[in-house]
Amino acid sequence: MKENALSSEIIGAAIDVHRELGPGLLESAYEECLAYEFTLRRLPFERQKSVPVLYKGNVVDCGFRLDFLVDGLVVVELKAVDQLARIHDAQVLTYLNLAQCKLGLLLNFNVVVLRDGIRRLVHSL
Repeated sequence: MKENALSSEIIGAAIDVHRELGPGLLESAYEECLAYEFTLRRLPFERQKSVPVLYKGNVVDCGFRLDFLVDGLVVVELKAVDQLARIHDAQVLTYLNLAQCKLGLLLNFNVVVLRDGIRRLVHSL
């Protein structure tokens, strides 16, 4: 499955960013650096990708934006919070549904070791 190989590349890129910056910065700093890292690794991505909502047959632009959509397959949502909550998981699962993707990565950079801030979420598998 291509999503699995992509997720390994994405996580590797995120670990490199976290090793360089450490915890404690704003989400926007990690987003900027992760975009640069994706570019270095030649991973195709869209940043702040708008995702419309289909409501009763009507497309509604609600301003939902994915932090990253990598290769059109993997949704990546970044956080810089004290602790991930269930609502963060729900957010990623909703994004997966709206974007019609199967795999999402929730990455919390506000941890000592990034491994402790990674959640892998799947939809419709």
